[in-house]
Amino acid sequence: MKQGRLRVLLGAAPGVGKTYAMLEEGRRLRSQGKDVVVAVVETHGRAATRGMTLGFEIIPRIAIEHRGVNLEEMDLDAVLARAPEYALVDELAHTNAPGLAHEKRWRDVETLLDAGINVISTVNIQHVESLNDVVQQITGVPQRETVPDAVLRAADQIEVIDLAPQALRDRLAEGVVYPAARIDAALSNYFRLGNLTALRELALLWLADEVDSSLQKYRSENGIGAKWEARERVVVALTGGPEGETLLRRGSRIAARSAGGTLLAVHVVSPDGLRATNPGALAAQRSLVESLGGTFHQVVGSDIPEALVQFARASNATQLVIGVSRRSRLTALVTGAGIGATVIRESGDIDVHIVTHSAAGDRFSLPRLRGSLTMRRMVYGFLVAFVGGPLLTWFLSVFRSDESITSDVLSYQLLVVVVALVGGIWPALFAAVLSGFTLDFFFVNPLYTVTVDEPIHLLALILYVVIAILVSIVVDQAARRSRAARRSSAESELIAGVAGEVLRGQDAFQAVVSRTREAFGLLGVRVVAGGTVLASDGEVVRDAAARDGISGAAGAAGDAADADLDRIPLRSSRTAPDAALELYGRPLQSSDRRLLGVIVAQLESALEHADLEETAREMAPLAAADKVRSALLAAVGHDLRRPLAGATAAVTGLRSSAGRLSASDRDELLDTAETSLNSLTKLLTDLLDVSRVQAGALAVALEPVDLVDLIPTTLEELEIGPDAVDLDIPSDLPAVSADPVLLERVLVNLLSNAIKYSAAAASGADAGAASGRSKRVVIAASAFQNTVQIRVIDGGPGVAEDRREDIFVPFQRLGDTDNTTGLGLGLALSKGFTEGMGGTLEFEDTPSGGSTMVVTLAAAAVDETDIASSTSTSEVAS
Repeated sequence: MKQGRLRVLLGAAPGVGKTYAMLEEGRRLRSQGKDVVVAVVETHGRAATRGMTLGFEIIPRIAIEHRGVNLEEMDLDAVLARAPEYALVDELAHTNAPGLAHEKRWRDVETLLDAGINVISTVNIQHVESLNDVVQQITGVPQRETVPDAVLRAADQIEVIDLAPQALRDRLAEGVVYPAARIDAALSNYFRLGNLTALRELALLWLADEVDSSLQKYRSENGIGAKWEARERVVVALTGGPEGETLLRRGSRIAARSAGGTLLAVHVVSPDGLRATNPGALAAQRSLVESLGGTFHQVVGSDIPEALVQFARASNATQLVIGVSRRSRLTALVTGAGIGATVIRESGDIDVHIVTHSAAGDRFSLPRLRGSLTMRRMVYGFLVAFVGGPLLTWFLSVFRSDESITSDVLSYQLLVVVVALVGGIWPALFAAVLSGFTLDFFFVNPLYTVTVDEPIHLLALILYVVIAILVSIVVDQAARRSRAARRSSAESELIAGVAGEVLRGQDAFQAVVSRTREAFGLLGVRVVAGGTVLASDGEVVRDAAARDGISGAAGAAGDAADADLDRIPLRSSRTAPDAALELYGRPLQSSDRRLLGVIVAQLESALEHADLEETAREMAPLAAADKVRSALLAAVGHDLRRPLAGATAAVTGLRSSAGRLSASDRDELLDTAETSLNSLTKLLTDLLDVSRVQAGALAVALEPVDLVDLIPTTLEELEIGPDAVDLDIPSDLPAVSADPVLLERVLVNLLSNAIKYSAAAASGADAGAASGRSKRVVIAASAFQNTVQIRVIDGGPGVAEDRREDIFVPFQRLGDTDNTTGLGLGLALSKGFTEGMGGTLEFEDTPSGGSTMVVTLAAAAVDETDIASSTSTSEVAS
């Protein structure tokens, strides 16, 4: 019997439209005359999904009673007996009720496929077996219903039903996915924007890996060796040298430029194992590869370029990153083309990046003014004299005649000029003397003797030497000026770069240190202040204590070892006392010292800039305190005057009319005085609490607090009954680690605001337009990983986006026009109390309208099984 085909619709989360898409595909197949039945579809009460099932033949479900509960499951036998061409089977990861043929629904699907029935099914990414632990880390909810990866990979077609995270949240807020009662809890827990984004990435990457495996299989089966640029694959060649870290980071950046880019690092080992490598550096680079999200590979090959190119082709690489050769130019000239040139020639359609690094043979450094011509040029000059002299003599001897003496003299003169241009004065003098004696020996009578019969010949030899000296002087001056120009250019570039980084506010210390070490060719440079290393680059400089030594022998050894350590004091600053620049390496010349003075000035400017930043940071709290003090004075001018005036008027009335007041008038004045004094007491208490919070003197005593016990006392303080608010607190919610008194104050403030604004919205002019939305205050709680979140949700007007940062600032009220509602300290106090307990207080929009205040505190329970709330679990299960 022909095997059926399986098509799986993969989603990142519930509600993306998998079931709807499955039913749409079923309708399309039916329109083509295919025999399609609905084996099982879970509509979850969604009207649109239920409407899509109309017109389909639906196989009746089988009823199973389990522990007194009637469960309806797919009737596998009925579907097999019906034997349709296509069967629509929803929720591939579903666990069947006990007593059925298979424990899992995906087993039922395998049976249908074996019977030759094509199946279209759905599954969410959180149900993939290999991603189970990753999903739990993201959402905090364990998944008990999973599908083996092998089952999904065996599917003939996998399609992602994709929906942007915010679009899914919008659908949820509109009531398309869940009933209204579950919307707020779902958005606050499993359907957080970050959770949905991570789950979407998981789904896309999992499918990308599956597509990649299918592509590799196809290329292998069809013998296709050419590179297919389906996505970027960057191969980085490692030698175990110091340039490895630079190459890996550059390769990682290249791979990150394209979505789904892959980083692979490869090290080529010789068959005999004798190729020199640094095992420690190679191990560190392997760890870096893994931290960058790449993979490390090791291949064996005697021909390094060939092994690299073969590995890159086998990996279907699009980019190959190698380092510039560490050989000098002279070595490259003698030994021929290096690995880089060969790799470029053999790479074909693979792009090759040759990356420079600090270990390169010709890395940038300041030219040193240690003379006009380098020793290398002098050596080249002597080589030209030694090689060119005999060759020229042989050539002139072949064509010698009595009339050729003039051309012979000019030829040797040209050799002297060439040697002077190449090597300077000493090789030129050598060439002049050698040319004079050679000319006299081979071309001037009497031949083959060094006898000078004619004075003119001696004059010719002297002229040779004079011309060599003059040309050498010109060459020496030109070389000196050229070297000075290059050094001036390099110094200007160095100073401009350092100054620019300081002005742009970058890490000036690290920038100056790195550039100084590179420019002067030092082993290590660092800036220290009071025993603290502010920045360092290169080989670590040993501390002064280690240099001084403890015993005499140790001190002598330390001094000898650190003879090239130079410490330059910097101008002391408040943030960096006793600062100094330490240089470790070769001794600096006087010309280097001049430039070093400029670098020291830049460092001192950076220290001064750091002082100014520290002063600004210290002044910021003072400015904020001054702002609070001004607001306090303004608030005291009105808010405290009103209760004081009321209490004063009541007491004055009682005193002046003590004998003439009726009992009811007397009680009314006493009530007025009591209300005013209570209001004054609350205002003063809030002011004192704000002062304690801002001074950091808040006393906090953390202990496990059960919200179920705390909420009744909170409602009692507000003088409202439990029926005035809606509670959504799971029975298995863990206790929170909090100060019960402070937490009660927080909830009282939040509830007071929520009730006030919900009532205002309900009685406002727009109440009719909002009649479809509940105005009752909701207190919801949920656990997420090791935290507990308490949400106070109102149906009020909400808060404008540009005012959301201000609501937690003392003395702020919405609109700042109603001076009868207190000092505006409630949310500021609540935030301070929450942060004092190690938690956070944040504002969120209520999806159904209004504001949500979220208090996040650490959970007192440590059992991970108690972390996930029942609300979250029910959402995922559906």
